[in-house]
Amino acid sequence: MVTTVDKAGVDRAGFETWVTPRLPGLLRFAYLVTGSRDAAQDAVQGALAAAYETWDHVSTRAQPDQYVRRMIANSHVSQWRRIGRREFSVAEPRGGSAADSTEQIAEHDAVWRMCLGLPPQQRAAVVLRFYEDLDYREIARVLDISEATARSHIHRALITLRIQLTSEDLP
Repeated sequence: MVTTVDKAGVDRAGFETWVTPRLPGLLRFAYLVTGSRDAAQDAVQGALAAAYETWDHVSTRAQPDQYVRRMIANSHVSQWRRIGRREFSVAEPRGGSAADSTEQIAEHDAVWRMCLGLPPQQRAAVVLRFYEDLDYREIARVLDISEATARSHIHRALITLRIQLTSEDLP
């Protein structure tokens, strides 16, 4: 097997082999964490650029996928802290296929808007738990927090969502 090493000494072929099948999943994860396609692309691009620069270190980790996901989540939280909490309108319709009824799409959109109201750490924990189907220990590792904090983030997020659901009627 021939490895292609760039000027910085990074195994370019190894990185490309790793990232190519994972890119769509990383973009989906980033979209769910950020709530915006543009912010998701920026977060993934930044995380992959950083991972590429330190690929020798990242590739030797037990689970480089989780390491890069943590980089994406941390990047989003850092940006959120820098610019402050703002609401972003999303013009993209929610839903899987054209066969979805209008009622289902409206319900998905309402739930997504509620999730966007969660603090970034809580939203990332909820996405990892219910979208990525990770357990609390894995969530803690991805977000670089304790397992108890991961449980707390999810618990608080679910309480907030329940309160919103009982106070608002979904369309």
